[in-house]
Amino acid sequence: MQETTKAAGALGRAAGLERAARRRSGWYARYLWVFAAGQLVLVPMAVLWHGPVSAVVFSVTNGLLVAGLSVYAARQRVMRRGAGKKHVLLVASWAALFALTVTLGTAVFGHGVPFAAVAAVACALPLVIGAWTEMRSTA
Repeated sequence: MQETTKAAGALGRAAGLERAARRRSGWYARYLWVFAAGQLVLVPMAVLWHGPVSAVVFSVTNGLLVAGLSVYAARQRVMRRGAGKKHVLLVASWAALFALTVTLGTAVFGHGVPFAAVAAVACALPLVIGAWTEMRSTA
């Protein structure tokens, strides 16, 4: 009987830990929302601007975004199980869309503002979907 009580107590503590981890892992959704919002600025910048000055401004802006998000992520204490795989999938899909956008934007569409607007939303879309699903799984 005592072993059953100990086992039930251990399972209760594990369930409590899981609830706490889910509650505290909402930071990842905020991370993804900021990353998606950054795409609305960075993608048009990459597609529409050309030359060395634009490359420097883009690099600095992107570097500040990545550094800020990295510091924010490093300060978090909790990460949901499976979040690493989800993050790799989201970043890989974003990277593929971003590479396609820059390639098409420079080779085919040139300085097309409509293309830049659609491309910015397209590059932000995987991150928005990831943030939305993360919000649903932590609630």
